[in-house]
Amino acid sequence: MKSIMRLFVLPVLLLTFSLAHAALPRDPSEHFFEQTLGNLQDDLQDAKDQGKKGIWLFFEQEECPFCHRMKTLILNQPEVQDYFKKYFIIYPIDIELTTELTDFQGKSTTMKKLFAKIAKNRGATPVLAYFDLTGKMVIRYTGASTGVEEFLWLGEYASQEMYKKMNFSKFKRMKRRQKR
Repeated sequence: MKSIMRLFVLPVLLLTFSLAHAALPRDPSEHFFEQTLGNLQDDLQDAKDQGKKGIWLFFEQEECPFCHRMKTLILNQPEVQDYFKKYFIIYPIDIELTTELTDFQGKSTTMKKLFAKIAKNRGATPVLAYFDLTGKMVIRYTGASTGVEEFLWLGEYASQEMYKKMNFSKFKRMKRRQKR
């Protein structure tokens, strides 16, 4: 009887442990974000060389509760990290810093000035801006997403270039209908 239990119970316990371990949250600073050297034009070339679809910039500020929510509930999820890392390079941009960088067009700017340009001088964070391989911003998403599913849809929307066909609200409605 003990040998039969070992044959069935031990594999089930091992599978349960490995499934639970695989879904553990991971630090987004290590598993989601890359570190830029401050030249987005060079980073764009890196994205091309790596076969990525484009670059996401995650504009944030230290005291932003919605940025914190994104990092602790969504960006730390392995399925989100794995999907986004497969298709994109993602950089965090602190909107309060005056750190110099070179934008996608090769012009000198700061993180703060780049945010002002992208966010149209609105101070709300987070802002996620997606740039295609030409350096053109094609998606701007302001605020925290409602959850992992919606954020994965945002990634799918970008990776499949659905922004060329419809806005993100319409894409989400389509995805919800497909789930039914």
